Amino acid sequence: MSHGARSREPECAPFPVWRLLSWYRMNCRSLPWRETRDPYRIWLSEIMLQQTQVATVIPYYERFLQRFPTLCDLARATEEDVLQIWENLGYYNRARQLHRAARMVVEKFGGEIPRDFDNLLRLPGIGAYTAGAILSIAFGATVPAIDGNARRVLCRFYALPGVNADPKGYRCLADRVMRILPASQPGCFNQALMELGATLCRSRKPLCDLCPLLEQCLARRRGQTDFFPMPAKKKITPVRTAVAALIRDDRGCVLVVKRPPSGLLGSLWKFPGGFAEREETPFQALKRTVTEEVGLRIIEASFQGTVKHAYTHFRLCLHIFTGKVSPGEAKRTGCADCRWIDPKAIGQLPFSRADRLAGNHLP
Repeated sequence: MSHGARSREPECAPFPVWRLLSWYRMNCRSLPWRETRDPYRIWLSEIMLQQTQVATVIPYYERFLQRFPTLCDLARATEEDVLQIWENLGYYNRARQLHRAARMVVEKFGGEIPRDFDNLLRLPGIGAYTAGAILSIAFGATVPAIDGNARRVLCRFYALPGVNADPKGYRCLADRVMRILPASQPGCFNQALMELGATLCRSRKPLCDLCPLLEQCLARRRGQTDFFPMPAKKKITPVRTAVAALIRDDRGCVLVVKRPPSGLLGSLWKFPGGFAEREETPFQALKRTVTEEVGLRIIEASFQGTVKHAYTHFRLCLHIFTGKVSPGEAKRTGCADCRWIDPKAIGQLPFSRADRLAGNHLP
C-alpha cells in the first residue's frame, strides 16, 4: 500500500451458520413449545409471544392447552371461553384472531394447518414471521422467520441501520437469511437467531464477548452496536380518562356490559361507562356514557377510587363510581350485550385487568 492510502474496512465475513447452531444446541433455554413439533402448539406459542415476555407466556400457554389441547377443541369453543382463558395476557385481538383462524382451518382445510406460505397468510393473525415460524419449526420448510430479536442480530451483523420493522424491512432481511438458511435445519437456525437476540444480542448492553458471531459482526467491529438497528424515536404517551359505574338493582345484581367485537378490548365485559371527552368532568362523562351504553340515566353517584393501567399507546386513568339509575330496563343502545348478574358470577366472564380491578370497589 502506498504512503497515505486509506485502509478499507473489510467486507462482512460469511455468516457462521454452524457456529450459531452449535451455540444454540449448547445454550438454548428449555421452553415448553420447543419440546414439540405440533404445528398447533407452535402456532399458539408464537401468537402468545407477540409483544409479551417468555416468563409471562409460559403459564398461559400451559393453561390454554389444558383447556384446548387440540386445534379442533379451540375451534369448537365459544369466543367468550377463549377470552376468559386469555384474560390478563393482554392484546386480546390475538385471541380473537386465533379463535377465528382455528375455525377457518377446520372449515376450509379439514382441521389440518396448511403447509404452504400463502394459505397460512390467509388465516387471521398470521403474518410473514408467524407463517415462517410454523413452516420452518413444525414442518422443516426452508423459509425465514424474523422476529424483533432476530432482526436486531441481523442488523448488527450486517451493519444495517435503516431496516425498519415493516414489510419492506422484513423482505430485505428475509433475502439475506435465505442465502444462509441451512436446508437441513431451518427451524433450528431461525430459533437460534431469535434466541441469540433474546439472550445475548440484547437491545441494551449486549453481551458481545459471549456471542458466537463476535468475530464477524460488523457493528461490533465498528464499536457501534447501539446504532443497529437505528433506535426508534420515543413518543409521548398520552393519558386518557375513563369512568366506570358499579350499579346494583334491588336484588343486589350488578349491571355489566359487553364491548363491541372490534376496537380496544373487543368482546370483553366491563362495567357501564367509557372515555371522558375533552373538558368533561368524570361525573359528566359517567352520566353521558351510561346513558349511551344502556339507555339508563344516572340519578345518584358516589366516587369510590381510581385505577391506573398502561396500554401500548396510552395510559388509562379509570375513575370508579357506585351509582343508582332511573327506573327502566337496561338496553343494548351502545354495547354488544348487557346483563344483571350476581356479583359472584363476574369471575366467569372475561374482563380486562383494569375493569377487574374496578370490580374490587363493589360495595
